[in-house]
Amino acid sequence: MKRSIPPGHWLLRSGSWSVLVDRRACLAGLTLSLALVVAGALSLASGSADIDAISAVRALFGVGEPMQVFLVRELRLERLLAGLFTGAALGIAGCLLQTLARNRLATPGVIGIDDGATAFAVASIVAVPTSLAPPAMALIGAMTAAALAFGLAGGSGARGYRFIVVGIGVGAVFGALTNLMLARTDLDSANQAYPWTVGSLSARPWLAVQLLGIALLLATPCAKGLNRALATLRFNDSVARGLGIDVARVRLLTLTLTVLLTGLAVAVVGPVGLIALAAPEMARYLSGHRGVAVVNAGLAGALLMVCADWSGRTVLAPVEIPVGIVTAVIGGPYLLWILIRQPVRSTP
Repeated sequence: MKRSIPPGHWLLRSGSWSVLVDRRACLAGLTLSLALVVAGALSLASGSADIDAISAVRALFGVGEPMQVFLVRELRLERLLAGLFTGAALGIAGCLLQTLARNRLATPGVIGIDDGATAFAVASIVAVPTSLAPPAMALIGAMTAAALAFGLAGGSGARGYRFIVVGIGVGAVFGALTNLMLARTDLDSANQAYPWTVGSLSARPWLAVQLLGIALLLATPCAKGLNRALATLRFNDSVARGLGIDVARVRLLTLTLTVLLTGLAVAVVGPVGLIALAAPEMARYLSGHRGVAVVNAGLAGALLMVCADWSGRTVLAPVEIPVGIVTAVIGGPYLLWILIRQPVRSTP
C-alpha cells in the first residue's frame, strides 16, 4: 500500500530505509549555511590589513601571497572558528532551554548560567588563583548556576515566570560576586579577567576552542536525537508520558547538554547571552515554527556571532568593539520588542 507524503515534506529513500524531511526547515538550513559561508569569507578578509573575499578564501587553502596566507590561516582563522563554535553552542543551548522551560525568555544568559560561568572563570584568575584553567572553572560555574536555578524554582520541571525570576536572581548574585572580585583585585589581574566579563573573541585560548568544537560534534547529534521528545515536552507532562516519553530522563539530558555547551562557550568568548535568545527565534521563524529547530538554531547562532564580531572590528576601525557589547546593543532592543510585541507564550 502506497503511503501519502505529508504536505511540506520530502520522502528520502535508500533501500529499505526512508526518512521524512521538513522542506521549509531544510531550505532554511541551506539559506543559513550559505549566509554563514559569506559572513565567514568577509570575516577572514577584514582586519587591520583588508584583502578581498576571494583572495581570503584562496589564502585559507594556502594559495596566494605568503602574507595573506599568514594573516588568514595564522591570525584570523582561529578567531573565525571561535565565533562559529561559540555562536552555534549558544544557539543550540538557547533552543534546548527555551523548549525545556516552555518559555522564549528562558536562555542561559537570563537564568544565570552565563553569570555563573563568568564568576567562576574570573575567580580562577583574581580571587582564588588555581591550577584549573578558566575554561574548566567556567564549566563548573555553569553547572552550579543551573543547579541553583532549577532547584530553587522547584526542580527540573519548573515552568513559566517562577523559573525565569529565580534564574534572574541567581544571575544577579553571581554578577555581584564578579564585580566584587574585580573591585578588590589588582589592576593587572582585573585586566586579565576583563575579556570574561564583556565577551570578546580577541586572543581566545585555542585549547578551549578545540574543546568546544569536540563538544559540539558530540552534543549536536544528541540534541537532534532529543528532537521528538522535546517537541512532546511542549505539551503537559501527562501527555508526554502517555506517548512513551521518559520526562525526567529527557529533562536531565537536555539540561546537561545546555550546561555543557554554555559553560564551554563562555569559557571561550565570555558572556554573550543574547545570542541564545535571538538565534532560536530566528531559526523558528525561518523553519515555520514546526518542531524544535536545534540545528538551524546552531547555524543562526554562528551567523549572528560572526556578523557581530565582523561589525565590531570594522564599524569603528581601528578601534575594536567587543562582540559582547555589539550583541547587547542589538539584542537589548530585540528583547524589548519581544516583550512589547505580544505576551510571553508558555510554549516557544
